[in-house]
Amino acid sequence: MHTFAKWLGVASMASLLAISAAQARDWNTIKTSGTMVVATEGAFAPFNYYEGTKLTGFEVDIAEAIVKQLGLKMEWKVVPFDAQIASLGQDRFDFAIASHGYTEERAKAVDFTDPHYCTGGQIAARKDGPLTVAALKGKTVGVQIGTSYLDNAKKIPGVKSVKTYKADPEAYAALKARKTDAWISDRWLIHETLQKNPEAGIVAGEHVFVERVSMILRKNNPELKEQLNRGLAEIMKNGTYQALSQKYFKTDASCK
Repeated sequence: MHTFAKWLGVASMASLLAISAAQARDWNTIKTSGTMVVATEGAFAPFNYYEGTKLTGFEVDIAEAIVKQLGLKMEWKVVPFDAQIASLGQDRFDFAIASHGYTEERAKAVDFTDPHYCTGGQIAARKDGPLTVAALKGKTVGVQIGTSYLDNAKKIPGVKSVKTYKADPEAYAALKARKTDAWISDRWLIHETLQKNPEAGIVAGEHVFVERVSMILRKNNPELKEQLNRGLAEIMKNGTYQALSQKYFKTDASCK
């Protein structure tokens, strides 16, 4: 997606911090209930997306493996990416896994677990288009709103304009329709999209930045964070993580 690394979205930091005064479910409450409530976006292939009516993807499978490792059942909630941080403050779910890249700004509002993959923003454009950071000077770039790609695209010297779209499929469609000169998104998502659309004449270009992607949860919930980290460490140790990484990427997506 997400990114796949993404920024705060439309809610202000002040409102998010005010919301955080409420009480999230702690680990004992969750364990007693027997069910972990987890949010994702459902529109960020290959990480979290729908195949027909089935929610699937690398992050969906990772979360389900972690929750199973912790001995709990799973309940999914599909929440727009730019609403997830605010929704955490309303206790709509226990944690979110939707390609949230770590930023200091986000860390003021939520806590991050250990990273479940590393990625980075990458440029996609036509073969004769701007495929390097330097070539983006004077060009129009498309990105998903509320993401770290937007934040980083704005920092590129000389970019003519940055257009935002609700989700990456719309940003990709705008590039195909020549409404933009380039698209910046998660390197894994770009790889997946271009593999599925070889006839489009769009190719991957230079990397813009690197980021570590983690699950997010309400601040000041240390036992839940510890359990999520434990579950992630266990599936990395027992081979489950490696199998899922090979399934989706044909390589190891973990942070080394």
